[in-house]
Amino acid sequence: MKILILFYSMYGHIYKLAEAIANGAKETKATVEVKKVPETLSKEVLEKMNAIEAQNKMKHVPIASIEDLEKADAIIFGTPTRFGNMCGQMRSFLDATGGLWIKGSLVGKVASVFTGSATQHGGQESTILSFHPTLLHHGMILVGLPYTFQGQMQTEEISGGSPYGVSTICGVKGERNPTKYDIAAAKFLGKHVAEIASKLCKK
Repeated sequence: MKILILFYSMYGHIYKLAEAIANGAKETKATVEVKKVPETLSKEVLEKMNAIEAQNKMKHVPIASIEDLEKADAIIFGTPTRFGNMCGQMRSFLDATGGLWIKGSLVGKVASVFTGSATQHGGQESTILSFHPTLLHHGMILVGLPYTFQGQMQTEEISGGSPYGVSTICGVKGERNPTKYDIAAAKFLGKHVAEIASKLCKK
């Protein structure tokens, strides 16, 4: 069984969640791959956005191809919030999956989504929910973050997460790291998705 964690991260917050999700999935017998979608912005634009240092820390992560989706049994997608929607880099990548749609290559595969936003109410839930139609058009089986993850009930501190999926709050200047609850939620989700995919693969 193969789990693909496919993400885009400009400043590293989504990548940190991706790593935690991978750690959770690896607790099962799954083979786990972490890959990123291709960058669509020029180096000049990334420099103006002060993203070069963060991008360099992720340059070892392989860039995904469309074929990687077809090979996976479950795919967990990570994207920052862009005005309540997925980022342009992820949208561009998914817009190239028409060939997979025609063949029905992703039908029956498990899918989940995680995200992050600058502020507490910056569109985390709408980003995940607006991501779902693309996955449903591909015939994928959606998995969220159930309340069996007890951290979802905590009120000790501001953190991300909802029944729709894992999320984190990055801060307006990117100064905020995922909390211990965000990381725990991500690890839980990775294992949860892998276990569900395992059950489907056995049938």
